[in-house]
Amino acid sequence: MTQTNGKLAGKVALVTGASSGIGEATALALAEHGAAVALVARRKDRLDELAGKIQNMGGKVAVIVSDLAQAGQGAEVVKQAVEALGRLDIVVNNAGVMLLGPLSGGDPSDLTRMMNLNVTALMHLSQAALEVMKPQKSGHIVNISSVSGRGASPLSAGYSASKWAVGGFSEGLRQEAKADRIRVTVIEPGVVATELTDHITHTQTKDMYEGRIKDMEMLQSEDIAAAVVYAVTQPERVNVNELLIRPLDQG
Repeated sequence: MTQTNGKLAGKVALVTGASSGIGEATALALAEHGAAVALVARRKDRLDELAGKIQNMGGKVAVIVSDLAQAGQGAEVVKQAVEALGRLDIVVNNAGVMLLGPLSGGDPSDLTRMMNLNVTALMHLSQAALEVMKPQKSGHIVNISSVSGRGASPLSAGYSASKWAVGGFSEGLRQEAKADRIRVTVIEPGVVATELTDHITHTQTKDMYEGRIKDMEMLQSEDIAAAVVYAVTQPERVNVNELLIRPLDQG
């Protein structure tokens, strides 16, 4: 059941990558705390299913089908969210891909795909959100990065580069946006039990990665959703800059 008097009552949130995993869990958690939620992803059937759950909880929801890797989609989804729900208070930039593998002999299009979705789409959507939030003198942008944004391995060069970029962009955005009372948070999960490993096309890398994590008690999507809720429900004077979250087994 949504909380009509919850901490996020009257707020509107936009969540990308909402069709599964962290995005789905985050949308549900925000709705449970009273927010109206715009769901953004490519898979309409999954979004419709999630929208039904939120409506059954008594929540308000909008479904926006979009491939954010395509030029111009960031501004378009923000426009649609505001048209459907009236305003925009929270953005959770969660959509992303993890295409691990060696650089030597790798597919250059994997690097392009990661940078387009993990970085460029996030930046464009954040820019569009700023134009809505600045006149309000309030708002919160939450960027889902990764522990890989703090380090790299021989098979994660491209992915780590994309997540380092998210960190750098978020730091600059935070410093600029604070003048308009807009908060920016970066959340850096470790290993989470999601569909992310399904994206890996390099068979040896996928087998190696899955072998490394198979005995680990991984984070659940709800753990990251709880971190998002924590950040966005703090008093307006508080800006949670970063949250690094690892499974206990990951160290």
